[in-house]
Formats: sequence, C-alpha cells, structure tokens
Amino acid sequence: MKTKLDKLLEFPCSFTYKVMGFADPQLVDQALAVVQRHVPGDYMPEVKSSSKGSYHSVSITITATCTEQIETLYHELGKLPLVRMVL
Repeated sequence: MKTKLDKLLEFPCSFTYKVMGFADPQLVDQALAVVQRHVPGDYMPEVKSSSKGSYHSVSITITATCTEQIETLYHELGKLPLVRMVL
C-alpha cells in the first residue's frame, strides 16, 4: 500500500484508529492485542455501540513513529475476524 502519509504527517504524531466490528466483548481485547504487539503502551480505548447494539466502534490512539507502522496496524487490525472496517 503506497500512501502519502509521510508527506501529510510529522512523526512522531498522535494517530487514532477506529475499529468497527461485531458487538462482542473480545473485539476490544483483540484490537488491543494487535496494537500492543506493534506499539506497546498503556491504552484506554473508547468504545461506542451502534444504535441497535449490533456493532461497536473502538477508538485507539497511538503515538506513530513512521508510515509503515500506521499501514501495518491498518492491515493487522483489518484481518481480525470480528472486525468489519478500520478507519
């Protein structure tokens, strides 16, 4: 994936991922496990439910150090079975 993030962002920078998936208690744990594997830290994800409660969105903010790190996390988070979309 070739992006222009390196031209748009000045590293290190704060970067938020919004992970949307099924309303399963493991969604947050799985997303945090992926983030911890690539960018260890103490995270406080923000979780919001959809209007019908079928889906959750989990916002996790990291301190990104390079474009490759951002792209890798998008790819890894998107592979989780409970995830439907990563923004």
